[in-house]
Amino acid sequence: MTTIFRDWSYRYQWFYDMVSALAAIAVGGEKRFHRLFLEDLPINPKAKVLDLCCGAGQATHEMVKHFHHVTGLDASPIAIQRAKRNVPQAQYVEAFAEKMPFSDHAFDLVVTNTAMHEMESEQLRQIIQEVHRILLPEGQFIIIDFHRPTNPLFWLPIATFLWLFETETAWQLLQTDLHQLLSQSGFQVTSSRLYAGGSLQVLRATKQS
Repeated sequence: MTTIFRDWSYRYQWFYDMVSALAAIAVGGEKRFHRLFLEDLPINPKAKVLDLCCGAGQATHEMVKHFHHVTGLDASPIAIQRAKRNVPQAQYVEAFAEKMPFSDHAFDLVVTNTAMHEMESEQLRQIIQEVHRILLPEGQFIIIDFHRPTNPLFWLPIATFLWLFETETAWQLLQTDLHQLLSQSGFQVTSSRLYAGGSLQVLRATKQS
């Protein structure tokens, strides 16, 4: 089931930006939200970085400040067009995340920012396996997405947000053990942090094999 608010967020960039700004208040605002992937991350400017499911390039904008080789991938041609306008410094590829047109060992770092909750369970498993394939040995995979709140006060805000703007896949992610999925695909979770009363998680995993 989808609501008119979800439809508006995809159709109108100004509405999406407004919703994103409001949602980011819980972690200290949009600027901090888009910098969460940088926490405890060693910066190598020459690293090849993939912004997986990049949308209109909100996180890509932060990535190009720190890395010389940034690629954004998204299945939506509209999103890719917007990202190219917003962040022309990056390269872009229109493709599905579960079947990426990249060679093995193509990237040092893959970051996905609040996109995995859009995926069905099997899609999510396929995407993690694809990320493992395209990463170099010891490459890093960072997932930023929803998590079951650890603070009861955050259940009403997250439930309201998911009901208005998301689908059942977002609720499924709250029940998903991403640590286990990553481990099964050859990753080791090296960092796990929760924000906004536990309703947002930032996982950093390293490719082990």
